[in-house]
Amino acid sequence: MNQQIDFVITWVDGQDEAWRKEKKRYLHNNKIDDSEVRYRDWGLLKYWFRGVEKFAPWVRKIHFITWGHLPDWFDTENSKLHIVRHEDYIPKKYLPVFNSNILEIYMNRIEGLSEHFVYFNDDMILINSLKPSYFFEDGRPCDMLAFQPVVANPSNPVMSHLLLNNTLVLSKYFTKRENVRRQPGSYFKIGYPPLYFFYNLLELAFPLYSGFYTVHGPMPFCKSTFDKIWEKENERLERMSSNRFRSEDDLTPYLFREWQKLSGNFQPKNILRDFQYFNISNDNSRLLQAIKRQKKSILCINDADLENGFEDARRQLWEAFEQILPEKSAYEL
Repeated sequence: MNQQIDFVITWVDGQDEAWRKEKKRYLHNNKIDDSEVRYRDWGLLKYWFRGVEKFAPWVRKIHFITWGHLPDWFDTENSKLHIVRHEDYIPKKYLPVFNSNILEIYMNRIEGLSEHFVYFNDDMILINSLKPSYFFEDGRPCDMLAFQPVVANPSNPVMSHLLLNNTLVLSKYFTKRENVRRQPGSYFKIGYPPLYFFYNLLELAFPLYSGFYTVHGPMPFCKSTFDKIWEKENERLERMSSNRFRSEDDLTPYLFREWQKLSGNFQPKNILRDFQYFNISNDNSRLLQAIKRQKKSILCINDADLENGFEDARRQLWEAFEQILPEKSAYEL
């Protein structure tokens, strides 16, 4: 591939006392979504960098977004590493911010970011080789397009609001049945998981959008997509930028991802062939085996609010990753 691809990753040190003190100053009530899980560090970041260096050496630049703290093992002089502090790309009037959605919607303003980039959370780790074509083909992000209703989830009500907010914005610019007629191959692509065909056929009975099925994994983006949505929805995005903490009236990066798909600016592909998602639990045997056997190329290891056994689960993950990524990367001192 001739195009240059960057990686962007957000990270927070939830134990940083200065950060915790500043967060507490702005924590006015208990209605906001401020779960400790959102800031808990599993100590897997060094394996993220080791995985990138070993399995995606073609990446041009890694943009590391941080409040200001850095891991003590970080080699900040690495030529591929760009440290991005919040004040470097988010308007000063919205700082400080503890809302990941705000950090994400402004990513197109990161200095030096390439047109083609992949956004990672720090729980999405490469464990086997990947070609650039997994993320982009002919300059278009590789992804899957499917419908799925937004559900009223009482255990995570904020997320239900966020997904519906995204869908409402998209429905202003795209018509459901017209979009299916315009790009049927994007909805019914040979190679998609069978479940996608079922969702899309079922949803055609309803004329209005009810939501989208999106894989919770690394997200390939065109920077120009962000520019376009900011141009069209500037007022809405500016308004949500005042939410220092995750709020039920936020939008998310899924808005930008689904926009790419509905506008036809993507390459339909079954991205689940090289990706697997896990929630950490009291029994992580399947997850640990997935790491050691390396049958997939990317794992998402989601912190599922594990109340007991955190230290044991973290130790087991460290031991598993040490088996496949034991050598220091060039990003470590």
